Amino acid sequence: VQLQASGGGLVQAGGSLRLSCAASGSIFSIGVMGWYRQAPGMERELVASITYAGNPNYADSVKGRFTISRDNAKNTVYLQMISLKPEDTAVYYCNADMATMGWGKPSYPTYWGQGTQVTVSS
Repeated sequence: VQLQASGGGLVQAGGSLRLSCAASGSIFSIGVMGWYRQAPGMERELVASITYAGNPNYADSVKGRFTISRDNAKNTVYLQMISLKPEDTAVYYCNADMATMGWGKPSYPTYWGQGTQVTVSS
């Protein structure tokens, strides 16, 4: 199984971007999906996560500006980002707790996507 992220780019402060991350492979079930980011010299931090039922969780720094959503039929998670700030500049990574066909355990391992660069200019 793998996660493929897309949608990053260069945008001016105040602009918007939409990130997508699609899971593929022999997937049996997907639990929580999320977005993390890592700026140069900084630790990776949680941006937002969403349960299978659609319950979101956000970092305080992005509340009111970012919206996470998912399409379970497409095994895809999205991150809509508005009012972007230079401090949002980072590599954004998606992750998901996924069970492959025949997994057979109640807890799922976490998979990570390859990262997509978001750069916000001032």
